[in-house]
Amino acid sequence: MSEDKKEKKESAKKTKGDVETPKVEEKVEAPKKEKKTSTTKKQEKTEPPKEEKKAEPKKPKETKDKKAKDEAKPKKEEPEAPKKEKSKTKEEAKPEEKAKSEEKSEEKSETEARSRTRRRDSKYGVAHIFSSYNDTIVHITDISGAETFSRKSGGMFVKADRNESSPYAAMKAANSAAQEAQSKGIYQLYVRYRAPGGHKNRTPGPGTQAALRALKRSGMRILRLEDVTPLPHDGCRRKGGRRGRRM
Repeated sequence: MSEDKKEKKESAKKTKGDVETPKVEEKVEAPKKEKKTSTTKKQEKTEPPKEEKKAEPKKPKETKDKKAKDEAKPKKEEPEAPKKEKSKTKEEAKPEEKAKSEEKSEEKSETEARSRTRRRDSKYGVAHIFSSYNDTIVHITDISGAETFSRKSGGMFVKADRNESSPYAAMKAANSAAQEAQSKGIYQLYVRYRAPGGHKNRTPGPGTQAALRALKRSGMRILRLEDVTPLPHDGCRRKGGRRGRRM
C-alpha cells in the first residue's frame, strides 16, 4: 500500500509540473502583448496631430471659394437695371396721378363756379328774424314781403317751452328755413332782425346770432343786415303803473 501511495504522489507532482510550465509561458507572453499595445497606442496618439496639420492648409481653399463668389457677385448687378426702369415707371405714373388730381380740382372749381353763378343769378329774399326771450321766428319772403318762401320757429324743434328761445332752437329753425328757400331758388338774402320793441324789451333775444350764423353756414349769401326793432314815438303807455311792476 505504501508503494501505491508513492506512485500516486509522483504522478500528482508530475501533473502539477505540467500545469505550472504553461503558466510561466503565459506570463512571458503577456508582457510582449503589453509592449505591443503601448507602441500601438503611441502610434495612435502621434497620428491625430498629423490629421490636424492636414486640416489647417484647407483654409486657403475657402478663401479661393470666397474670391470666386466675390467675382460672381458683379454678374448679379446686371439684372438691377430693370429695377431702375420700374422706378422710372413709378415716376412716369406720378404725373398721371397729378393729372388726375388736377382734373378733380378743376371739376371742383367748375362746380363751385357754377354754384356761385347760380347764387348770383338767383332771386333775392328777405329774412325776417324775430327774437325775444320767449321764442325765435325766422320768416323768409320776397322783397315786397307779399310771398312767403319759408317760415320756421324755435318751438317747432324743441319740446320744452323754456328752450324755445335758446340758440339751439334758433339755429335749427334758421337752417330748415334756408333749405326750404334754396329749394325754391333763393340763395341771396337781406336780413332784418328785431326784438319785441315798442314799450316792451328793445334788445334782441339770445337766438339772433345763432340764426344768422346758421343762415350763413347753410350756403346763403347775406347782402345786408338791419336792426328793425320798433321804437315808440309817444305811443302807448308801458305796462306797470306809476310805481312800476311789482315783483
